[in-house]
Amino acid sequence: MDRSDEDRAISEVIDRLAKQFPAVSADEVADAVGQSRPEFDNARVRDFVPLFVERGAKARLRELV
Repeated sequence: MDRSDEDRAISEVIDRLAKQFPAVSADEVADAVGQSRPEFDNARVRDFVPLFVERGAKARLRELV
């Protein structure tokens, strides 16, 4: 997965989480994703980074609801 594919997948994660957490603002969803993504900056295999970012962001969002 190259960087543009990963960025596209992360955008899809934001959209998906915004639908799953309608009580949370879109900015807060994007912030949760943005906070989760740096945890995987050094991952050598990038294919699963969007999945792991989504899991981390989802955990953060559950704390807000």
